[in-house]
Amino acid sequence: MTRLSPTCARRSTKRVSGGRPAPFAAAAIAAHVVTTRPDSELLAWWLADLVLAQSLRWPRPLPLIMAQAFGPAFRSEGGGGKRIRSGEKDFERAVCVTLVHAAADACRLAGELSRRAEKLLAVAPKLRAKGAGDVIFLLLNEDAISGSLTPKNLSRFAARRLFERLQQLDAARELSGRTSFRLFGL
Repeated sequence: MTRLSPTCARRSTKRVSGGRPAPFAAAAIAAHVVTTRPDSELLAWWLADLVLAQSLRWPRPLPLIMAQAFGPAFRSEGGGGKRIRSGEKDFERAVCVTLVHAAADACRLAGELSRRAEKLLAVAPKLRAKGAGDVIFLLLNEDAISGSLTPKNLSRFAARRLFERLQQLDAARELSGRTSFRLFGL
């Protein structure tokens, strides 16, 4: 396996994306990586998101293109659903369409998470468990937390009851769909 040094990666990113609008720079780096290493397609999409974030001066990259890389925007309309690959005619257009869809999905998700966080904060005064504040802090700051979590002021039985209460109040959701080793989040 060939590894790129950080200096080489920066030079490649600047050479491919230099002066282009952000979506086209992202498409160019993805195409460059796939052309160089066809077995590194997921890395190419990750780098495309990185170049996009750098071009737009975002503090950190978001997995916008990577999350949609195999989505409908990369399917040709007249080609029987054939996948559009780098170097093909509509590749840059597909990247732009993908960014639009991904940004809309991210905004919808952010709105939903914001509403759920507000609901969690609204029900917080109704919770009487001593460790409820720690659990609420974790739910607001982590993607998912274990249902068997035991903060210092909460036994595992109290934690189970707290998560059941949060579910009853529709302030937290069980994410795993299992009866054992459950994961909770907004």
